[in-house]
Amino acid sequence: MSKSPCIKVCEFEKDICLGCGRSRQEIKGWKRLGKGERLLLLAEADMRLLALEATGRRKF
Repeated sequence: MSKSPCIKVCEFEKDICLGCGRSRQEIKGWKRLGKGERLLLLAEADMRLLALEATGRRKF
């Protein structure tokens, strides 16, 4: 299984974590997801993070 992408920032804007790019619901359900679902979620979170970074709102 994939390790959680959490970077211990846990600061949210419009329900999206500014550290890992996942929603609160996605974070809660992480342990129940299969490998394929996790990979898909990570790709979606990466896209969110790119958008946050482009606007200067991403946290590291």
